[in-house]
Amino acid sequence: MRQHVNPLSRFFQLPLQLPSPGELFDHPEQPIHLDIGCARGRCILGLAELNPGWNHLGVEIRRPLVTAADRDALNTASGNVRVLFCNANISLETWLAALPDDRLQRVSVQFPDPWFKRRHRKRRVLQPALLLAIAAALQPGRELFLQSDVLAVIEPMVALTELSGCFTRPESDARPWRADNPLAVPTEREQYVLEKSLPVYRVLYRRNASPLPDPEALESRWQELDNPAETVFTDV
Repeated sequence: MRQHVNPLSRFFQLPLQLPSPGELFDHPEQPIHLDIGCARGRCILGLAELNPGWNHLGVEIRRPLVTAADRDALNTASGNVRVLFCNANISLETWLAALPDDRLQRVSVQFPDPWFKRRHRKRRVLQPALLLAIAAALQPGRELFLQSDVLAVIEPMVALTELSGCFTRPESDARPWRADNPLAVPTEREQYVLEKSLPVYRVLYRRNASPLPDPEALESRWQELDNPAETVFTDV
């Protein structure tokens, strides 16, 4: 069962200074996979074991899950995986901006908390500012992977990502949803859903060469698209 926390509560609005790659990993020069909302970290821990030539960072807003997951990460021999507590929309942007060029090579957002009602849209993990921070940190060709078992959750993520103009789907991928997971290790939620023979909605994007859009313009267009009933039209 998913245990929601409200990311807009005062406690989660406090920005945290996240450790640099040099503080987190034994070999900080390796490419980084960032998993946003990693829960107990089973996926990111498994990927780190399979891919020792990459560094793997999970971030999660539910502190008890982080405590257990990072304990396991620190006990690994390869020194290439960590799990940190933070509100991604408050603390990740500064960390992403400080990364060396092309250090971040993959970002995943998998089965985020299902804040699917429009009145809860500010609680969703993938907000315009965070998406632009991710796009700024990824070089062309690097990956953004999204998946959920709730259509009303993934559809706004897909709409926002495509609205930004910064990402392109591989031509060979099935539409509207990719048939398989490009990551070799499923999340706990994915395992549960698949065991129930329920659908999983997946989209893989690659950063293209388009410049970042104006943040205020993207936010405004996103607001109009996501909740057109709130759009105010005035006569010119």
